[in-house]
Amino acid sequence: MEKLLSEFSVGEKGVIKTVAGEGKIRRRLFDMGVTPGAEVLLRKKAPLGDPLEVNIRGYELTLRKTEAACVTMEVKA
Repeated sequence: MEKLLSEFSVGEKGVIKTVAGEGKIRRRLFDMGVTPGAEVLLRKKAPLGDPLEVNIRGYELTLRKTEAACVTMEVKA
């Protein structure tokens, strides 16, 4: 099942399928290691849902909800 990273619940895991977005945002995500094939675990969400803290490639990364909405994920069972 596919869904956006911004729609994940805390503790949910998945693998990145695609990264959308325009120029600077997409480049910034790639520079931070958000690339297709990487496994992601959503660790925390702020009370209003922005920002999100994820575990990717062995480190913690904080993303804005708008950035997370650019990442399409394949949910792991």
